[in-house]
Amino acid sequence: MDDNNFQGELDPEISELLGTAVTSSSSNIVVPDYDTLFEDSSEEDTDNSDHDSEEQEVNLQVTGFPEIIKRFEEQPHTAFEDPNYYKTALSNEGNSAQRVHSILQKYVNAKDLKDRGVFRQQLTTAYWDFLAGVARKSAEKLPAPKKYLLRFNILHPTFIDAETRQLFAKVIVENELAQPVYYLDEWFKLVGNGTIRISTTDEVQLVKSNSQIQLQQLLDKAKGKLEGARGLLKAKDQERSNLENALTERIQLIMEHFPFDGLPEISAAYSDSQKRVFGEIQELLKNMLKSDRDLTIFSKDFFQAEEDVATLQEKLAEERGKTGADMQAVDTEFGTIRQMAKMTIGRQGNHFPILTKEYFHSTPNEVSFRENVISQLTRIESIDPEVFFRSYKNRVTRIAPFVILIPSYGDTGICWEPFDRFNRATSRGRIAIPMYPKSLPIALLSAVADLRWQVAKEKASYYWMEEGLTGNYYQWFSARKLKGDLKDYFIEDYITWMTKESEGIQKLDKEVRGIFWRHMPFAPAIKEKLKNRSFIYQELYQRDINRAMSDGY
Repeated sequence: MDDNNFQGELDPEISELLGTAVTSSSSNIVVPDYDTLFEDSSEEDTDNSDHDSEEQEVNLQVTGFPEIIKRFEEQPHTAFEDPNYYKTALSNEGNSAQRVHSILQKYVNAKDLKDRGVFRQQLTTAYWDFLAGVARKSAEKLPAPKKYLLRFNILHPTFIDAETRQLFAKVIVENELAQPVYYLDEWFKLVGNGTIRISTTDEVQLVKSNSQIQLQQLLDKAKGKLEGARGLLKAKDQERSNLENALTERIQLIMEHFPFDGLPEISAAYSDSQKRVFGEIQELLKNMLKSDRDLTIFSKDFFQAEEDVATLQEKLAEERGKTGADMQAVDTEFGTIRQMAKMTIGRQGNHFPILTKEYFHSTPNEVSFRENVISQLTRIESIDPEVFFRSYKNRVTRIAPFVILIPSYGDTGICWEPFDRFNRATSRGRIAIPMYPKSLPIALLSAVADLRWQVAKEKASYYWMEEGLTGNYYQWFSARKLKGDLKDYFIEDYITWMTKESEGIQKLDKEVRGIFWRHMPFAPAIKEKLKNRSFIYQELYQRDINRAMSDGY
């Protein structure tokens, strides 16, 4: 059958149902035939925009996200103008693609609302099964339609209007800023090639049976040990430097001599205060020797950890070379991503997975494009500067989380895990953000609040109901005899803290405000502004000063 029977325009009834107006120079639009629609495509991939992207090592010297200079490309790409977009998106996917197409037709032709609801549910399930097959190919160079299918859930360009197509065609394709914010096609590619480990699940057997994943976890653990050793080495080096500086000061002190009365050419004997310095020097020398011994031990630990990391990296590289893309890891991660999508949507939300005009109502700045997300995260850090801080062995570092952009109609961001359990020192947490929320700032704040809660809870460990942020909040919650999920309350209060209280609008309970002010302090500039707004903030500001003076902060 002639391939020209289908050139990209969908059945008019489908387009009408999904809220699009199909314009065509021909009055007869032929419904695609399976023989041509699902045959193996021999066309070469002409999308040259995709390139290998590797996870950057966490740079602990980075203090913030880069400034967003460019949000969109000036010249849009032409992938959505391709008449074969729909055909390419479904090609080479076998029965799963045929099932999607078949159910889509039934969904359109159903007259009874109950039948249509059944077909809608079937279409949702079939589409996710079909998408799993596309995800398995993400380690390769995907054709543009399959990439945008994974990235934005754009099954057919005519499902969205011309203005929306133009918007998505101008989205910056590559991760030019090299930030840990990923679209799904990028995420599955990094998981498939082993650059990023799979997200934590309860499937322990998979971890034990997959040598590549096991090596990756050992490597993550070794990296954590290496970073811990580096931190101890730096701390001990600084301690020795401080002792040496103190010794220099003491020596300078005993070298100060005043002349004898009447004998200006002869220096007087040591004073009582100078004689006391000799004892201090002896103590300093003992501490310097101890510090130097510790430095030698820590350096051995560091170099051993460095050697372990290098060995594991080499073994992992060999394993990846043998196996290529890890399909088992991609399949497992896909299942996890599907759960993330459900959580961002919620039980009562819109679980229809395909991007359509009927459901897409976001403005360009409200869609979770990478640049929009980075811009909002920068704003969050400007208010809550310690939001991505993590303390490990008395060392505080800033570690931004992985941000996974889920193409769903959800409104809530979530934290899947606060950090890698094998590497608490330098591993990134993982948050998932819905791509088409009602409010991008609120979706991000809910994810960040979830991350903050889980990090604080893990830090407090068994004492999470007694100490720190979670302990103080739990005790307030219990004292008020509130009902419901504790973390949900915290997330709502955090959103209020960031959106209202940061502007001086008092909405929180007085005790909660005090807990947040202490454990999640605003940026100094905001504190300075708030202290002049009301007595409440002035009192909190004065408490900071009092704690600092008593060295108890």
